[in-house]
Amino acid sequence: MRILISSRLLVQFKNQANLKAAKEVGVLDCKTIISPADYILFVNKKPVGVIEAKREEEGIHLTMHEDQTEGYAKAKLRLIDNAPLVSAYESTGEVTRFTDYRDSKPRSRRVFTFHRPETFKNWLQDGKSLRTRFLELPALLLTRLRNCQVEAITSLETSFKQFTPKPLGQMATGSGKTFTAITSIYGLLKFTKAKREKIVFFVNSLPL
Repeated sequence: MRILISSRLLVQFKNQANLKAAKEVGVLDCKTIISPADYILFVNKKPVGVIEAKREEEGIHLTMHEDQTEGYAKAKLRLIDNAPLVSAYESTGEVTRFTDYRDSKPRSRRVFTFHRPETFKNWLQDGKSLRTRFLELPALLLTRLRNCQVEAITSLETSFKQFTPKPLGQMATGSGKTFTAITSIYGLLKFTKAKREKIVFFVNSLPL
């Protein structure tokens, strides 16, 4: 089954594959030692991910196919001595779920698009995923922090470690919300290598 993955991706059939033809190549029906995978993604000639393509009506059942995708990700490719692939997708072309196997406890999440070649390159260089680095956040330094700020930042970091998608904190007026946010952002930038453009804090004061 064929799906539109990306306008940047050069899709090739396995018998005509030329990994030098583009930065990002998807090989259709790529052979593994267990069976052919729908797509294997290559970036700069290196295998980085697998896509399991499903019919549109399977959009609500994509999680049921994760074991199959994981099998392809862990399998050796024919004629290539590759390590297990770090990324896996299940997609109908309309609905796509993604799993990062660098996570300490990998689990899929819905994404709106397939990742760019530059993203795969950064992941391979970093080694650890952002979720894994959340689990390695060091103990908070208490210098210059009020008790309520310590509690807010600690609770926020606990939410990150539990992979809560949109953690929310509540602090009283005058308690130092802005300094709390800045302190938390600094920790994320320094210790988790989180990207600046990915960190969004809303600091708002509401009348009682």
